[in-house]
Amino acid sequence: MNSFLSKQLDYVKGIGPPRAELLASEFGLRNVNDLLQHYPYRYIDRSKINRIGDGLAAGEYVQLRGGVAKFTTEGTGNKTRLRGLFSDGSGSVELIWFKGIKWIKEIFLPGKDYVIYGKVSIFKNTPTIAHPEIEPVKGGVLPKGYLQPVYSTTEKLNKRGLNSRGIEKAIAGVLAYPDFYFEETLPDFIRDEFKLIGKTQAVKLVHQPRNQNDVRHAERRLKFEELFFLQMEILLKKELRVKEIRGFVLENVGEHFNAFYEKKLPFELTGAQKRVMKEIRRDMKSGKQMNRLLQGDVGSGKTIVATLCALLAIDNGFQATIMAPTEILAKQHFESLSELLSDMGIGVALLTGSTKTARRREIDEACMDGTLNILIGTHALLEKKVRFKNLGLAVIDEQHRFGVAQRARLWRKNKLPPHILVMTATPIPRTLAMTLYGDLEVSVIDELPPGRKPIQTSHLFDSARLRIFGFMEDQIRRGRQIYVVYPLIEESATLDLKDLMDGYESISRRFPKPDYQISIVHGKMKAKDKDFEMNRFAKGETQIMVATTVIEVGVNVPNATVMVIESAQRFGLSQLHQLRGRVGRGGEQSYCLLVTDPKLSSDARTRMKTMTQTNDGFKIAEVDLKLRGPGDLMGTQQSGILDLKLADLAQDSKILVFARNTALEILDEDPELKMEKHEPIAKRAAEIIKNRPNWSLIS
Repeated sequence: MNSFLSKQLDYVKGIGPPRAELLASEFGLRNVNDLLQHYPYRYIDRSKINRIGDGLAAGEYVQLRGGVAKFTTEGTGNKTRLRGLFSDGSGSVELIWFKGIKWIKEIFLPGKDYVIYGKVSIFKNTPTIAHPEIEPVKGGVLPKGYLQPVYSTTEKLNKRGLNSRGIEKAIAGVLAYPDFYFEETLPDFIRDEFKLIGKTQAVKLVHQPRNQNDVRHAERRLKFEELFFLQMEILLKKELRVKEIRGFVLENVGEHFNAFYEKKLPFELTGAQKRVMKEIRRDMKSGKQMNRLLQGDVGSGKTIVATLCALLAIDNGFQATIMAPTEILAKQHFESLSELLSDMGIGVALLTGSTKTARRREIDEACMDGTLNILIGTHALLEKKVRFKNLGLAVIDEQHRFGVAQRARLWRKNKLPPHILVMTATPIPRTLAMTLYGDLEVSVIDELPPGRKPIQTSHLFDSARLRIFGFMEDQIRRGRQIYVVYPLIEESATLDLKDLMDGYESISRRFPKPDYQISIVHGKMKAKDKDFEMNRFAKGETQIMVATTVIEVGVNVPNATVMVIESAQRFGLSQLHQLRGRVGRGGEQSYCLLVTDPKLSSDARTRMKTMTQTNDGFKIAEVDLKLRGPGDLMGTQQSGILDLKLADLAQDSKILVFARNTALEILDEDPELKMEKHEPIAKRAAEIIKNRPNWSLIS
């Protein structure tokens, strides 16, 4: 980076120390380079003049030419406001100011010609613009029309004069410096192939475009660069891990694996499960450390794959651990594996935050002396005192709920790192997987076990309550069980939702004792009370479970055939799909009823339509990515590298694919980026990698 770009913002004209401090605390902008990467999020076309007489709509941004006929001042003290009647000859609008009144009166003179710009609101059938931007028309010549950039700002920055226009002026000042330029980071052959403009020109045009064509060229160049170097970083770190980190050789398929496969496997493996096992076995016996992501929809049989992998580790003289994000899920894994591996002489234990001290000591000793074969647990597994004799495999379930720094602690449980199998039931769109997990090998279980029927999903309004209750009654009469899920525990003054307690009372009146038994589970209950209610439901002692999303994971009741999701518009697609996956686990036809208010936002309608049209988790994830963006979908703590300033993984998937393929081709030709034509790439990649930890060592 040249010295001008690394210049601190304290010394930039129009900013100074107090504003620089605010820019650093509000947006993390500390130098000129940071400021220039604070890109506009939209543009205003200032070349068009609207006519009041053509009609102005509420919420519309307009630019008008005319003058103020008169001003009136209302109120006193802090409640003073200034009104001005602005006319352009075809009609009039009311302008209003709540602050800066003295200044407005001094610069906005009645009878003079001005161009104003602002957002229209309609008050008592009168179009109104609050705090418009004002520019005088000098000598009959209009201010030059252009695309005005709009920047993200905050209330604190606004108070210091760094609203969007203030930031625009500061950046314009920087771009006018004679020292302003960027070193080129992309070689000529890449720019020629993809018709990309130069870096310096792109930065200028993104902040000061003359037209939409300038914006397109600038954004295409800057987005490609962001995504290209993100992929280059991921691939270089992956290559480093593969090259430098040895792994245990687990090549024996021994008595435990064979005995389980031949005698205890609850169902024949699907073709997808067999394919995944071959991929994992190839990794585990390669002498390189496995770092593999296993994607599989809810109910696809990931637990069986994890069990088989653990048995491979045991047959080769190693231990295995399975880490889950919640105590409920860890307990489910423990109970599932204990049942699957019963009478096989394999030691399985559960370690969570609520494990008693005496039991913890027993587990620690068994881990250290090797008599414990499989340890299942929550974050408690990451504690320093948890040590293994020879950990060969670590399985991380629903891994996006763990921060990368937390997962990295598993790395230090051995002299050599264990093989890592990362599992998720949250389907990850290809573009997101390519970025968040580009350094992992990926396996996908893309078929359900035989006998499973697709879940029938319907979207109903609150007015269909009697019909819903009738359907629930019919299913109970057939011996089935039902989940009813609410987004809230208690009443909320701000959200018009049926809360769980109100819903429980309503369901209790419709399904009274002793004919019906109802469980209730929510996050504020004590763990033992939750377990008691869940166990009652699992044993079939209750027909209906009224719950919050604590049952999103951790309950496996094959007899449950109906999932009713109240106020479904308040849930994201990924969560709706996870909740739906609680049913359909037996051989009977299962149903998911999405119940909402009739008034829905456009996004909410899209979510309901998507859920009713498909059970395919990957299709659902693609829609979710477009609606919510990658940060919301996976949690920004997920990767430690998803720091995109301009590119959008949902909108820019084509650019991402080009960027990744280009990076792969270059590294295939020149793995160490030693060739002269790759010098700009090598230099920029080295800067990026130097400033970020290699999370690929565990994630």
